[in-house]
Amino acid sequence: MLLSILLQAAAGASLAKLGAALGAGIAAIGAGLGIGKIGGQAMDAIARQPEAASDIRSNMIVIAALIEGVALIALIVCILAIFI
Repeated sequence: MLLSILLQAAAGASLAKLGAALGAGIAAIGAGLGIGKIGGQAMDAIARQPEAASDIRSNMIVIAALIEGVALIALIVCILAIFI
């Protein structure tokens, strides 16, 4: 079923546009999973060592920002592939 939907989408659009759309979706899903994992692991670490909560939280925010930056760059590349 998914293959037929993808083939119908590819029939009306070029293959580059289909690849860009899939790439944008994968980048967004990957960023969401990565930030979710970071948040969960940070909560586990804070539960084990509450006195280090501020250090863990600040590191978590920096790493989450880096992941968001990579995801944003991936989305921009995918959008450029659609329009160029």
